[in-house]
Amino acid sequence: MASEYHRGEMDIHEQASTYHLFIMLTKWGSLITASLLVFLVLVFCTPTSFIGALAVGVVMSVLGFVVLRDKGGEAH
Repeated sequence: MASEYHRGEMDIHEQASTYHLFIMLTKWGSLITASLLVFLVLVFCTPTSFIGALAVGVVMSVLGFVVLRDKGGEAH
């Protein structure tokens, strides 16, 4: 059975796709969690108004989206 193994001949397309999906979910999930946490802390733990906390959360989300989005010409 070990003699049937040939290094470098295995199709790893599915593993690469799964890894890419995991990284995407982790990246965007972290941004959503951080933005929501900042919003909730500002609303409930500071004298910031709801509108002010919402503005900070939206700005943080937009900046995070710009920084974390996929760059088209990136080599994988």
